[in-house]
Amino acid sequence: MTTEHQTLALILFSLFIAVTLGITTWVSRNRHGSAEEFYAGGRLFSPLENGFAIAGDYMSAASFLGISGLIALFGYDGLLYSVGFLVAWLVVLFLVAELVRNCGRFTLADVVAARMSERPVRIAAGASSVTVSVLYLVAQMVGAGSLVGLLLGDSGTAARTLTVIGVGALMVVYVSFGGMRATTWIQIVKAVLLMGGAVTLTVLVLLRFHGNFDQLLTSAAERSGHGQRFLSPGLKYGGDWTSRFDFMSLGLALVLGTAGLPHILSRFYTVPTARAARRSVVWAIALIGGFYLMTIVLGFGAAALVGPDAVRASNASGNTAVPLLAAFLGGGAGSTGGAVLFAFVAAIAFATILAVVAGITLASSASVAHDLYASLKRRHARQRSEVAVARVAAVGIGAVAIALGLVAQDLNVAFLVGLAFAVSASANLPVLLYSLFWRSFTTRGAVWSVYGGLIPAVVLVVLSPVVSGSPDSLFPGVSFQFFPLQNPGLVSIPLGFLAGWLGTVTSADEPDEAKHAETEVRSLTGAGAV
Repeated sequence: MTTEHQTLALILFSLFIAVTLGITTWVSRNRHGSAEEFYAGGRLFSPLENGFAIAGDYMSAASFLGISGLIALFGYDGLLYSVGFLVAWLVVLFLVAELVRNCGRFTLADVVAARMSERPVRIAAGASSVTVSVLYLVAQMVGAGSLVGLLLGDSGTAARTLTVIGVGALMVVYVSFGGMRATTWIQIVKAVLLMGGAVTLTVLVLLRFHGNFDQLLTSAAERSGHGQRFLSPGLKYGGDWTSRFDFMSLGLALVLGTAGLPHILSRFYTVPTARAARRSVVWAIALIGGFYLMTIVLGFGAAALVGPDAVRASNASGNTAVPLLAAFLGGGAGSTGGAVLFAFVAAIAFATILAVVAGITLASSASVAHDLYASLKRRHARQRSEVAVARVAAVGIGAVAIALGLVAQDLNVAFLVGLAFAVSASANLPVLLYSLFWRSFTTRGAVWSVYGGLIPAVVLVVLSPVVSGSPDSLFPGVSFQFFPLQNPGLVSIPLGFLAGWLGTVTSADEPDEAKHAETEVRSLTGAGAV
């Protein structure tokens, strides 16, 4: 890109950052510092507003950059991410949204602790939530580095490092000063921009092929170099039985993981009632469903118009497929139209990253302060001191995410999010479902369920080809690979459910029938909900 074109893109970046910082400043002047204000925005958002915010929280860099890139490189097999991310919302809608809103206050641990011994449950759930959040944050950092490296024409380590540090600093500012209210409005603005950008690109791609989707697929297959294999299962996951099991593991993680994501669960507390929470999810599903249908067009459009070779040359994992497609649709490299469209899409993607990292950081800092800090204090933490701890925690979590984001710069962002979903489905979902639906569930079962899913998931990732033993690993020069699958979900998710059952049946403590009855009535009717 020319210097003028880079300047245009940077102006759009700066404009969005200025708007979001303005929102944060405005909100910080109107807050009163309570935990309800910081964690839940005062529970004042409407279902429509919260639906847009949920969509903004969920449609991350993995969705916009990673999924389209995977489809551009691997065709049909890349579709698994789009399908898995969307189908997961049916689990959230029918099993989780209303019940969590009625039972909890700010975090996942609130739901579980409602009928258990609070301290061990909060420590376990808090540790799990922070782990999932950090993994998710790393994916956003990697996406930011790839995007700005492409924008500046410098994909070297220095440019990406500065970008990751800059994103980390901005997310700490948003969370520390604006809390949930600022984060929500940033996500709403980002969702509108992202949907607008996706619709624009989708229309332009379809116009290139005169609205003929079959012609689009045929052209993508021809350009891919794989022919009809590009449109059939198996290009990425069908080489041998290991890759097929990886396929099943990833699908299981994507479908089950959403219901345990801390930053998604925390959004249900920003509305006044459980009915509003359910309506929020309906709005979110409509927006997210439309968006993921468009990523299919964008992915195959990048394969047909840009070509997998050019996408791979720009970024080995395909994270830059959509910006390259935008430049092509605007008139090609060096053209003013191409530069304008590229800058517009790059700015939207950057806005996507900033909004998502703010939501995740807020959820993880809430877990640190509301669950870990409040549990470890001998006396119950006062709300104001708890909020102060949450702000400090945001800085620490940001630092950890920056460090890990620098290490994982060459991995696909959708793939990294798949790992976060696997940990979420292994550690958070079992304890959540058991707490809501199993009358005999005990404190030991809750703690075992969390650690029984969390520890195997993390250990299996460390021992997988993701970390060592292959050219695409984080550490390709060493090998301590003992687990063959890249995603641990197929093993770790059943282990989480098994550990919860085993902990319960071996527990000497009798389940508290009265607390279960109270929780059941509260979850189903909303009586006594905060």
